[in-house]
Amino acid sequence: MAKKLYVGNLSYGTSEDGLRTAFGQFGEVASVNIVIDRDSGRSKGFGFVEMTSEDAAMAAISGMNGREVDGRSLRVNEANERPPRREYGGGGGGNRW
Repeated sequence: MAKKLYVGNLSYGTSEDGLRTAFGQFGEVASVNIVIDRDSGRSKGFGFVEMTSEDAAMAAISGMNGREVDGRSLRVNEANERPPRREYGGGGGGNRW
């Protein structure tokens, strides 16, 4: 079963391909996603790597947590599933007469 990992403290210059290569030494990488700031188009300094197996994920955590990549010491741990977003409906402002 695939396991998603949180990867923090990324350099702004780190690419998804670079992360795929770095994590690939611990097992098969299912997906890589670096979170990008919508306004600046720049990395927010964290992302997610999904490993295809629990064993590969655990090996990647122990092997990559604290390892330096592109001049930054990575923080790697299991990603917490984000709770579903609440839908608050449209932006009605009440009665303004």
